[in-house]
Amino acid sequence: MTDAAAPIGATAPIDVARTVRSRSYLSALVLAALLGIPVSAIAYGFLALVSVVQKYLFTDLPSNLFDGSRPAWWPLPWLMLCGLLVALTIRHLPGTAGHSPALGFSTGGGPATGRDLPGIVIAALLTLGLGAVLGPEAPLIAIGGGLGALTVHLAKRDAPPMAATMMASAGSFAAVSTLLGSPLLGAFLIMEAAGIAGATLSLVALPGLLASGIGALVFVGLDAWTGLGTFSLALTTVPPGVQPTLASLLWSIPVGVAGALLGWGVRRLGLSLRPYVHRKRVAVTVGLGLVVGLCATGYQLATGRPFDEVLFSGQSALPGLVAGAAGYSVWVLVLLGLLKAVAYGVSLSAFRGGPVFPAMFTGAVLGIAVSGLPGMELAAAIGTGIGAMCCAMLRLPLTSVLLATLLMGTDGLTVIPQVVVAVVVSFVVTAVLPVPDAQRKPPG
Repeated sequence: MTDAAAPIGATAPIDVARTVRSRSYLSALVLAALLGIPVSAIAYGFLALVSVVQKYLFTDLPSNLFDGSRPAWWPLPWLMLCGLLVALTIRHLPGTAGHSPALGFSTGGGPATGRDLPGIVIAALLTLGLGAVLGPEAPLIAIGGGLGALTVHLAKRDAPPMAATMMASAGSFAAVSTLLGSPLLGAFLIMEAAGIAGATLSLVALPGLLASGIGALVFVGLDAWTGLGTFSLALTTVPPGVQPTLASLLWSIPVGVAGALLGWGVRRLGLSLRPYVHRKRVAVTVGLGLVVGLCATGYQLATGRPFDEVLFSGQSALPGLVAGAAGYSVWVLVLLGLLKAVAYGVSLSAFRGGPVFPAMFTGAVLGIAVSGLPGMELAAAIGTGIGAMCCAMLRLPLTSVLLATLLMGTDGLTVIPQVVVAVVVSFVVTAVLPVPDAQRKPPG
């Protein structure tokens, strides 16, 4: 007798316990552990290469040419070159060199194919190394996922789709295992963005977490062996946490609104520029690179502070920003936030990278700027600013709360109430604000 309660055509629910005990799933766990080693090593090498390129082009070379000083105009030719090379990569290599960051953080659409990986690697390396304002997390997730799926394809061409999905997820987990400061945070980002839930969450998360743990060990080992660095987001100086007060909770509301409005402006700028990019990709992308360079040059000329604070993802500049928060005047913070936001939005429209780190840096600038308000402590201000801005850009509220609180270690636990309020407000305001219709724009 058939089960009358089961709808016609419905698939049977997944028996997680039975699946986990199966030989094929145990083999997948072993493969995920093995996959974590080369994928994390490749990710580490990619981040190390980006760091070397940035340091040579923007620190060593100008210091040698100009007796230790760096002229304010120095970013201009490199950002124009960045635009030229990224545009040519997107135009001539297979695929679109990865997902357009203007469309938001996404892990959907399936893993990258083997033929698309060279374009993703080259475009991301050029974007990050030559100064555009995007982060490495999205390219690393794409690279790790593509390598994981490619491994399954090479090992067994007729492997079921679930196997490819599991190994692609494991590769993505391993690639960002320590980038955000914790393997769990990177895993949470991927799972919330992909909308994985239910039984699928358990089955996909286990290989991914295993690969992520192995990847974290590889990152630590390579750091000890090479001395190049961990490439993990961490603050060198953390403002002391203070117990929540009514004043700080109330201030979290306008900070959430401000983060949502700032994020809306950045996203609107990026989406509005995309049609022009697709009409004349090379010329427009070179021009947009020049705009990013002008933002950095203008900041150094106006404030006397280094142009690096406007360029790049903000990952390496964030610890110095927080540690030296007392040394920034409000007008400098406002100028830095605005110029970083413009460079961020412009970079979203035409370059290739991730939106997480620029959102965190811009949110921290917003938080420090409001930290002088009565009853608003620095730790709570930074946490709420980061949380609100990340939520506005990523539209992932749970990940945004974790990004803002785990960054500050144990002191971050005291600011969770304020961060939650700011993130919720930012999410609601972002949901009701008008957004350009990205679906009518070209996908690349």
